[in-house]
Amino acid sequence: MNRSKIVVLDFGSQYAHLIAKRFRALGYYSEIALPSADLSVFEGAKGVVFSGGPSSVYEKDVPEFNSAILDLELPILGLCYGHQLMAYSYGGKVGKAEVGEFGFAELKLNENGKASPLFKGVSPKTQVWMSHQDGVLSLGEGFEVIGTTKDCPYAALQNLSKKRFSLQCHCEVKDTPEGNTIFKNFAEICGMEVNWDEDTVLNHILESIKKDSKDKNVLLFLSGGVDSTVAFALLNKALGQNRVLGLHIDNGFMRKNESKNVADAYKKFGFNNFIVEDASESFLNAIKGLTDPQKKRMAVGENFITVRDSVVKAQNLNEEEWMLAQGTLYPDIIESGGTKNSHTIKTHHNRVDGIQKLIAKGLIIEPLKDLYKDEVRAIGKKLGLDDKLVMRHPFPGPGLSINVLCSKGVLSEEDKKELEKAQKELDSIKISHFCEHCTATMQKYVLPVKSVGVQGDFRTYRFPAVLRFRKDEENGFCHFPKHWKKIEDESSNITNSAKLINRCVIALWQNPKIKDEDLRLQEGYCDRRRLDQLREVDNIVLNNLHESGWYGKIFQHLTIDLPFASSPERASFVLRPVCSEDVMTARFAQLDRNLLNKIVAEIAALPFVDALYFDATNKPPATFGWE
Repeated sequence: MNRSKIVVLDFGSQYAHLIAKRFRALGYYSEIALPSADLSVFEGAKGVVFSGGPSSVYEKDVPEFNSAILDLELPILGLCYGHQLMAYSYGGKVGKAEVGEFGFAELKLNENGKASPLFKGVSPKTQVWMSHQDGVLSLGEGFEVIGTTKDCPYAALQNLSKKRFSLQCHCEVKDTPEGNTIFKNFAEICGMEVNWDEDTVLNHILESIKKDSKDKNVLLFLSGGVDSTVAFALLNKALGQNRVLGLHIDNGFMRKNESKNVADAYKKFGFNNFIVEDASESFLNAIKGLTDPQKKRMAVGENFITVRDSVVKAQNLNEEEWMLAQGTLYPDIIESGGTKNSHTIKTHHNRVDGIQKLIAKGLIIEPLKDLYKDEVRAIGKKLGLDDKLVMRHPFPGPGLSINVLCSKGVLSEEDKKELEKAQKELDSIKISHFCEHCTATMQKYVLPVKSVGVQGDFRTYRFPAVLRFRKDEENGFCHFPKHWKKIEDESSNITNSAKLINRCVIALWQNPKIKDEDLRLQEGYCDRRRLDQLREVDNIVLNNLHESGWYGKIFQHLTIDLPFASSPERASFVLRPVCSEDVMTARFAQLDRNLLNKIVAEIAALPFVDALYFDATNKPPATFGWE
């Protein structure tokens, strides 16, 4: 594309593409490139950004970097790994920081920082988002400090004569509120003019669909979620309904009445080119007996291909004339390790081997693969889709299957040792954010189930810590601290201080008829019985969110089913409401207390529930879901 641009070098960060997205949202065209890129890639570039990444600059196996890029007479901004690489490349020292930072920090500008063109209009003390263990230990030649945090003395650096700037924080995430101001300032330093808007994006996608589909028709998996719905609308607009067929598969992992509601919503909007296939037994058989989260996801993803093939055959569709489309977003690709330098956080169902082979053959169309959730919603609105379709909470293809944690009922010897160490870590952490009244009756313990997380661009698979405050012995309800800020601060304190813990949950209720020691890891798989139980609990939460008006205030709610109970027929559940803009970072939602109490009371009345927890962990260090 022949236009002025800012080039973002992707060192494998979970947030690399988000940097480019931020610049585009500000009106500045931006492209992603590999750090090993030839200098010809920078033709027309006005500036360069080095992204973060999971590597350490002093290790052997680091992303290949074309150091000649540093000789370009272009402004360069380094973020996180890019910040460390900048210092390292100019003779500075980088190593393990005394204290790693994950989550919120306060960046304080010194006098040089206040005068820096990078911080024009930025508050002298500003909130930033950190995710790092390494740090700059000494300055590179010609650089000066322009900002610090409590635990990072070299948090912001610059070399004005060379127009080199670097920050340890992630400006690209929403949780750095003044990040857009910093990016806008950098664009001005680069001499960029506004040259990008939503109309340009939409037209580019529509033209790409026409080009990629050639003369073939397109079959699209329709989960009923925002992504597949917007992809469906784009395909219909670009190719017409006669060349597009939507396939909604009831895989047995849908929410209560979900498939019927999806079909009704599509018909109401005027989509008549879709079919619904009940393949629940096929999917339940595909994951029968599986406990490993990655294997479950892969089994679900591969079975989509199997069902797709059977539908193509049943509908008498000539495979030579049909391609497959998906509503894949860029975060799906990133978390699946889909860029050269990124690490796998989890394997998405739309990146399993069967799909990868079709992609390699050029038989997959993914209209949204360069976009994030908020961009997709904006495109959906531009296409005229109803808010009920566009603003629905995300609901991925594997549905509730990834919210049912599975176990054989016993921990491996390695996990037993790790659980013991995690408990010792938790015991050693001083809980100081709550009042004496709360801490006097507080218990802290580690649940014997692991969940996925992400820290410093790496995948983690660790145990969650539980804080349980005063429990009413008659009804089982637990005291819940009044101040959300204290809960968030203590959650961050625990996950930052412990190596074997990546979540912090607050106990909401425990069945008063059972003793603490009765709750233990149970054998449990993703079968119809557990899914039906989860559907009931999940439905209570969603109904209350809708009735109270809170559904539109949060990004997503996930209800997690744990095989941690007094018997295999029973279960414990975790409430996981999150607020996010782009899926790459998130904060747990601070729900209204009356609403939360109502939800807990209704779930506690169900006959199969033993305990309820509230997940009070941000992303990072935790992901949205637990698998």
